[in-house]
Amino acid sequence: MIIDKTFFSIFRKGSRTYFYSSLFFPTHIRREVFILYGFVRKTDNYVDIKPQNREGFYELKEKYYQAKEGKETGDIIIDSFVRLAERKGFQYEWIEAFLHSMELDLTKKHYNTLDDVLEYIYGSAEVIGLMMAKIIGLPKESFTHAKYLGRAMQYINFIRDIDEDLDLGRVYFPQTEIQQHGLENLTYEHVKQRPDQFSRFIKTQLERYCDWQKEAEEGYVFIPKRYLISIKTASEMYHWTAEQIMRHPFILYDMKVKPMISKILLTVFSNLIDTIGTKFSTSFCNRTAHTHENSSE
Repeated sequence: MIIDKTFFSIFRKGSRTYFYSSLFFPTHIRREVFILYGFVRKTDNYVDIKPQNREGFYELKEKYYQAKEGKETGDIIIDSFVRLAERKGFQYEWIEAFLHSMELDLTKKHYNTLDDVLEYIYGSAEVIGLMMAKIIGLPKESFTHAKYLGRAMQYINFIRDIDEDLDLGRVYFPQTEIQQHGLENLTYEHVKQRPDQFSRFIKTQLERYCDWQKEAEEGYVFIPKRYLISIKTASEMYHWTAEQIMRHPFILYDMKVKPMISKILLTVFSNLIDTIGTKFSTSFCNRTAHTHENSSE
């Protein structure tokens, strides 16, 4: 019981969208998702605070390697994650990529190209999608789509958290693209003087998110409907976030855009009664694509 309480608390404090969406997984799946999230959140918390806890991060990393070699570290989060990884067959390289990206947050503040950003996203998000695919028992044919789902969700987090990341000294967008949009940086003091350039920059990033999200949704056909409820709910909450940002780009500097708990739960119940088809599309991304096509004609 202590494991469930520990991970329940970490998850609830860490992510409103993921927590309430995941509650509707079957019990055995939900427990494993909580363990995965607990390890990811514990690691992330060391590098996402100010000042960063470098010592804590490297201590966690060392304990992970000890647990991997069969030693009980006494850290319930790390020990439970290692057992989960072994039981579900997580590839060693996935976990190494995750730890690498978290370590980048200690040393790297800017990314020059999209390829640089994607290297970080692979370890911070795509491998989490792969681990989720293993937890719910999806076939290898789904893995590319699982990676895209992690990538798309991470990118929305980047957009939503621009101001918060700036406070930590980080920018997760390609510097080349920022400059191509006539911007020198993304600080509020700078972009408020260039609202059109900033709005176009945000629109470009949201269109990229939509491209990746559509690739992810192609993989919905591999997911049993009982599991799809939670995954689709989380995705729709990110679509909602994207829509708010598209309407008011400067909201990013005023507040952290997150759906209310009531909205998440209403979406869950809507998905519970929605049994038509297994391939879903998003109205936000459809409208964005339609607008983009029209503007290109």
